[in-house]
Amino acid sequence: MVGEEVTPDNVLQALGEASILYTYNGSGFDLPFINSRLGINLAELFNHCDLMYNCWKSNLYGGFKAVERQLGIERRLNEVNGYEAVLLWWRYVNDGDKDALSTLLEYNKEDVVNLKHLKERLGINSDFRDGEHEKD
Repeated sequence: MVGEEVTPDNVLQALGEASILYTYNGSGFDLPFINSRLGINLAELFNHCDLMYNCWKSNLYGGFKAVERQLGIERRLNEVNGYEAVLLWWRYVNDGDKDALSTLLEYNKEDVVNLKHLKERLGINSDFRDGEHEKD
């Protein structure tokens, strides 16, 4: 979804039958941002596991990219970070730069794939026990 396609109904439909949302610092950024922009409180609608806290328990600190580097999780778009992602978005919005949008979508895809790799490296399974997951 891009731009006007990002609606509360479309987001909820895309999440479908998900039972758990995995994020990295989603409690502090992603979920509040989505709630403020779309009026969807995903923390109330879904179980949520913020992998950042699991990383801290394993003495892995820093942003998501820093943790990826510590664990040897590879990333193709090493030159793109969160700040650059915002710039790419505005290049697309203001200038219609489809290459910027393509890069941004690839960056987002890498984030999602690498969250899965991080979850696996941390040995987190998908069921709720041992306090590893939270429902905000």
